[in-house]
Amino acid sequence: MDPVTAETPESTPRADRSNATVIHEGLPTQLPDIDPDETHDWLDSFDQLVDERGRERARYVMLRLLERAREQNVGVPALRSTDYINTIPPEREPWFPGDEEAERRIRAFIRWNAAVMVSSANRKGLEVGGHIATYQSSASLYEVGFNHFFRGKDHPGGGDQIYIQGHASPGVYARAYLEGRLSEEQLYRFRQEVQHGPGQGLSSYPHPRLMPEFWEFPTVSMGLTGINSIYQARFNRYLHNRGIKDTADQRVWAFLGDGEMAEPESLGAIRIAAREELDNLTWVINCNLQQLDGPVTGNGKIIQELESNFRGAGWNVIKVVWGREWDQLLARDVDGVLVNRMNSTPDGAFQTYSTEDGGYVREQFFGSDPRLRAMVEHMSDPQIAKLPRGGHDYRKVYAAFDAATKHVGQPTVILAKTIKGWTIDALEGKNATHQMKKLTPEDLKKFRDRLYLPISDRDLERSYEETGAAPFFHPGADAPEIEYMLERRKQLGGSVPRRVIRSKPLELPAEKTYAELKQGSGKNKVATTMAVVRLLKDWMKDASIGKRIVPIAPDEYRTFGMDSMFPSAKVYNPGGMQYESVDRKLLLSYKESQQGQMLHEGISEAGAMASATAAGSAYSTHGEPMIPFYIFYSMFGFQRTGDSIWAMADQLSRGFLIGATAGRTTLTGEGLQHADGHSPLLAATNPAVVHYDPAFAYEVAHIMESGLERMYGSSDAKPHGEDVIFYITVYNEPVSQPKEPEGVDVDGILRGMHKTATGEGDGPRVTLMASGVGYPWIDEAARILKEDWGVTSDLWSVTSWNELARNATAAEEWNLLHPGESPRTAYVADRLEGVEGPVVAVSDYMRAVPLQIARWVPTEYHVLGADGFGFADTRPAARRFFHIDAQSVVVQALQALADAGEIDRGQVEKAFSAYRIDDPTAVAGVKQEGGDA
Repeated sequence: MDPVTAETPESTPRADRSNATVIHEGLPTQLPDIDPDETHDWLDSFDQLVDERGRERARYVMLRLLERAREQNVGVPALRSTDYINTIPPEREPWFPGDEEAERRIRAFIRWNAAVMVSSANRKGLEVGGHIATYQSSASLYEVGFNHFFRGKDHPGGGDQIYIQGHASPGVYARAYLEGRLSEEQLYRFRQEVQHGPGQGLSSYPHPRLMPEFWEFPTVSMGLTGINSIYQARFNRYLHNRGIKDTADQRVWAFLGDGEMAEPESLGAIRIAAREELDNLTWVINCNLQQLDGPVTGNGKIIQELESNFRGAGWNVIKVVWGREWDQLLARDVDGVLVNRMNSTPDGAFQTYSTEDGGYVREQFFGSDPRLRAMVEHMSDPQIAKLPRGGHDYRKVYAAFDAATKHVGQPTVILAKTIKGWTIDALEGKNATHQMKKLTPEDLKKFRDRLYLPISDRDLERSYEETGAAPFFHPGADAPEIEYMLERRKQLGGSVPRRVIRSKPLELPAEKTYAELKQGSGKNKVATTMAVVRLLKDWMKDASIGKRIVPIAPDEYRTFGMDSMFPSAKVYNPGGMQYESVDRKLLLSYKESQQGQMLHEGISEAGAMASATAAGSAYSTHGEPMIPFYIFYSMFGFQRTGDSIWAMADQLSRGFLIGATAGRTTLTGEGLQHADGHSPLLAATNPAVVHYDPAFAYEVAHIMESGLERMYGSSDAKPHGEDVIFYITVYNEPVSQPKEPEGVDVDGILRGMHKTATGEGDGPRVTLMASGVGYPWIDEAARILKEDWGVTSDLWSVTSWNELARNATAAEEWNLLHPGESPRTAYVADRLEGVEGPVVAVSDYMRAVPLQIARWVPTEYHVLGADGFGFADTRPAARRFFHIDAQSVVVQALQALADAGEIDRGQVEKAFSAYRIDDPTAVAGVKQEGGDA
C-alpha cells in the first residue's frame, strides 16, 4: 500500500488535527458532502446574487466572506494546494472506453520485456547499464496514452509531439517490439549501437540522431524536457497564428519525473505556458517520490509542493494520488480523519509503506486513530498492502488525461503518484532501485508470477544457460492483445514515437540577394553584426524563404540593430497588442501582433534556445521547414546554454546561431561576463555545429548562403539537407569592409581559410593569419613590418579554425583506416605548403582556438590570443594587455624571424622597446617607428 506525502502550509488545516471535525483545504468537489441540501441552498443564493446584483457585487461579497473566514480562524486557503486526494472525484470520472483486461495483459508483456531488456544488457561480459525501475513505475501512464490519446503522424490533425522520459526508453522499445517495429535481436542489443552494425542496436535513451526514424525528441538531459516542451507547444501556436500550418488539433505531451523538478530549467518557464494559455500542452509528472539515490523530499510532500508551484503559476493541476480501492474508504471519511492522515504523512513514510506488509501499514498508518483502524477492520493485511497508488490505476489515469485534453485556457499538469520499480519485488520502492540493473533468475520468477505470464521455470533456466539472460515474451502476431493494441494505434494515426520527414527542399534566394554585402562599405565602416542583420532583412523579403525565417532574440533586438524590423515583421504575441506603445509616434515603434514573425524571448537565453530547437526541427515535426535565426551575445550562448545546443543538435534541428558582440576585447566597457574569448572551443565540442568567424561582409555572404544550401537545399547525398547548425561569430566594431576581390577563393572561405594578400619584395618573409575582428591587426602589422622593418608579409583570413582542425583530424582518421591507399593531407597543410618564413596567427579568442591547427602547419607556428579573464576598458588598451594588437603581432613576427636566424635579435629588442607592448598604459602614445631590417 502507499498512502500519502508530507504537509505544506498550504495543505495543512489550521484547526487542531486531533479534533473530530477537520477543516479541509481541498476543492469541495473532492470531499464528501455531509449535507447536500444545505450546500445547494448556499450555491443557489450565490447564483441569485450574481443574477440580480452582477458579478462585481458577487466578487465583493466573496472577498468579504473570505476575510471574515480568516477572522473566524476557519482557515480558508488560497487554493494553491488542495487535500492530498484525487482532483477528480469518482462520480466525475468518465466511462473508460477500453478493454481493461486486454490492456492489463499488454502492460504485463511490456513490463516483462522492458525489464528483461535491461537485465540482459548487463549479463556477464557486456554490462552496459540501463534503468529498470523508472518505466515500471510509469507503465500505466504511458499505456493510457498509447492506447487512447497519443495521435500519430498519420492522424488527420498531424499528430502529437510526445516527450518520453529518458530513463523510460526500455518500455517504449518493448512496446515497439510487440507492434513489430523492432526485432527480438534488437532488444538483445540494447545499448549496443556499434558492434552489430548500423541500425541493429538500440540507443540508451531517446536519441533522434542515433535512431532518426524512431525518436523525435531527446529527453535525457534532465530539466530540458520541460522548457523544450513548453516552447514546442508555443511554436505550434506560432505556426498556426502565422497561417503556416493548422496545428489546432495537435497536443504536446511531456513525461517528467518528480526528482527532475529540482532542475532549475524544469520549472523556470512554466509561467510562459500559463501566460500564453497553452492548453495544447500536458505535462505528466511521475511522482514515485524517489530521485536517484533516495526520496525526493522525505520530510515533505512533493505532490503538494508541485501543486502549489503550478497553481501559483496559473496551470490547471490534476492530482492522481489514489487508486479506485481507496474510493470507498474516502466516501466513509465523514469526519475527515483519513484525509487528515493523508495530508500529514510525509513522503518518506509512504516510501516505507510501499515496501512493508499490510500489518505494518495497518499499525503505522491506520493505527494512529481508532476511527482509521475501524475503516479497515474488514480488510485483510494483504488487501491493505495492495491498496494502490493512483498512477497505477488505468481508470484514474484515463480520467486525468481525458480532463487535460478537454481543458481550455490553461496548460495542464498531471501529478501521478506511483511506486518506483512497481511489480518487481526485488526493486519496488527501495532507495537503491535506480542503480539496480540486473535481475536474478529468482527475481524474474517472482516478477513473472506477479504478471501472470506463461513462461515456465524450465524456459527461464534454459534461456539463462544459453544466453545468460531471460527470454523475451511475445504472445504471437495473431494474439487478441496484439490485434487490440495495433487497432488502437491505427485509430490514433499510427505508431509513436516515429520521426518522419515530409518537407521538401526550399527554393533558395537568388545570387543577387548577396550582391550588396559583396560590394563592401566604401568610405563607411560597418560591423560584421550589421552585415549579418542586413542580409537577414533581405532574406525576409524573399518570396520563397521570407515567411520561414524565425528571428529570435533574448531581449536584445535593439542592441543588434534589428529594431527596424519591429514595424514590419512585428513581435509575436498570441494576444496581439492590447495597449498603445509608448513609442508609437516614432518611425521604428515597438509592435506586437498575433501574426508577428519575431520571437522576443525576454531575458531568457534558455527560452530562446528552446524556440530555436522547435523552429529548427519543424521540417520533421511539422513537415514545414523553418529557419531559426537566433542572435545573442556570444558569451551567453555556448557557455550559458551549451546543453540546450547539444539537445538541439541531437534533435536534428537546423538553423543559424549568431554569436554577436563576439570576442574578448571588442565589446568595450562590458567586462568579464560579456567578454567571449572561448565560444569557438565550446562550439568545437559539438559535432553538429559548423562555426565561422568571418572578418569581412563578403565572407558573411558566402557563409550564410552556404548555410542555407547545406541545411535547406538538396543534394544527392542529402536529399533533405544536412543536420547541422551554423554558428557565426560577428562583432560590434565597425571596420572598413572591402569589396569582394575578383576571383575570390570561395572554396577557401567555406573550408576555413583564404589568402587575401601576397607581399611583394625581397628579404625576410612571414605569413600572418587572423580571424574575425583580428584581421585589421595583421593588416596594420604587415604595413608596419614592411615600412619600418623591411619584412614582407602574406596575409590569410581564417574564417574557421574549427573547420580547419576538423578537416585535418578527418584526414588522419581516413589514413588510419586506409593504410594501403594514398594518404590524405590536411587542407591547412596543403594551403601553407611552401610558405617562406614563420607563420604568426592572432585571434580575439584564447590561444587554444588557433592552436587547434598547430599540428598541421608545415613551418614554425606562433600564436597570439586573449587568454585569461576579460575586463572593461577601451579596445586598444585591452588588446595591448593581451598582446594581440598590431604592434604585438609585429614584435612576435620579428621574434619568430630571429629564432629562425633570418634577422638579428637586436631588432626584436628594438621593436619591443619602441612599442612597449608590455605596458597597456602606453597604448595611446605608441610610436610606430623602427629601424633597419
